[in-house]
Amino acid sequence: MRRLAALLAIAALSGACDRAPDPTGQWSPNDHDQVEQQAAPQGSAKLSLAQQLVASAWTQTCAQCHGLGGRGDGPNGTLVKAPDLTNPEWQAKVTDQEIADRIRHGKGLMPPNDLPDATIQGLVQLVRAIKGK
Repeated sequence: MRRLAALLAIAALSGACDRAPDPTGQWSPNDHDQVEQQAAPQGSAKLSLAQQLVASAWTQTCAQCHGLGGRGDGPNGTLVKAPDLTNPEWQAKVTDQEIADRIRHGKGLMPPNDLPDATIQGLVQLVRAIKGK
């Protein structure tokens, strides 16, 4: 749970510009959103753009019902009876393809999500990573 929360917090902060503005007021593409393969402070790797997109999709879409930790305790979780995605029994009974299909097409009160395939696959991996946490 702490790892997921840290991942989501880092993703939320990593979209900002890392460089000071040009004193002449001229903007260039080099001023923004460069994904670099550098080590972040204390040896942790900086999130890739794909990881940032997955984290953003989770916080903006999934966490509203499933909660940041995936336990079904988001602001709308009780209302829509969102399942606890960390439950090992739930994890055991669904395949990766079923999770991807639910994200893509929705189910019950869960709306469909028009996300790129890579983001959906990243969300499936995230759901698998929170198993039993």
